[in-house]
Amino acid sequence: MVKHKDLRKEFPSVIDRTYDEYKKHPHVESIMSSEIVTTTTQVTMKEVARVMGERHIGSLIVNHFDTPVGIVTERDLLSKVIAPGRKTSEIKVENVMSYPLITICSNIEIKEAARTMIKKKGRLAVFKCGNLVGIVTASDLIKSLPDVPETKLKVDDYMTKQVTSADEKTSISNIAKMMGEQRIGSVIITSKDSPHMSIFTERDLLTVFLAKGRSLMTDVGDASSSPLITIRLGTSIHKAAATMTSKHIRRLPITKDGELVGIITARDLIETYAK
Repeated sequence: MVKHKDLRKEFPSVIDRTYDEYKKHPHVESIMSSEIVTTTTQVTMKEVARVMGERHIGSLIVNHFDTPVGIVTERDLLSKVIAPGRKTSEIKVENVMSYPLITICSNIEIKEAARTMIKKKGRLAVFKCGNLVGIVTASDLIKSLPDVPETKLKVDDYMTKQVTSADEKTSISNIAKMMGEQRIGSVIITSKDSPHMSIFTERDLLTVFLAKGRSLMTDVGDASSSPLITIRLGTSIHKAAATMTSKHIRRLPITKDGELVGIITARDLIETYAK
């Protein structure tokens, strides 16, 4: 019986070779969030907070005359409105949004997208053939963080050693001011009566309080997340990314012998990988 050769395997086509290379170097289109939520320059930040909170997202693309011109984020809301004590109902998007948009093409490689994010310091708007087709955040990028030499590095050298904490009796209002002034996305919450810690994040502020119009005079201990998800000193960047992805979080406190010694964020992981 004559055994026929698989000519496709022996002589792969240009398309086959191109696809194989594509799989080795995945493009940003494969990880971007394609559901784009927009607002306009004249909308109030109160409405922005409501939309972001209900959708559980951290940013809205800002359109002006149906053209994407900027982005407004939960960090803009926190640092430019809440922390200074301004009223969300009186501040418009155009007064706090970030512009111009940081844009990338849908066919660039993921590592190049990571480098752009770190260099430009912001979320990435993805365009294809002149049209906005998606958005890329640090959370999107860590989902695809490969197990390569860069990500085998330990969190030890990339974590933030100075961790901001507050007592559980501190008001949400003071916590929000603290986060806004320090431009941080979370505070570790401690208790005098318990060794266990919890965490309160800017996303908690947005979804639980601002979006629902709840009073910020509530004690933070009643709204913080516990038990605290942590990793140990010496953990690899890759494992830290996998933990964040599986737990749907963007920050990981780091412990040594049961003591808190630092914290690392999704953006810290991307910065390590992008180098």
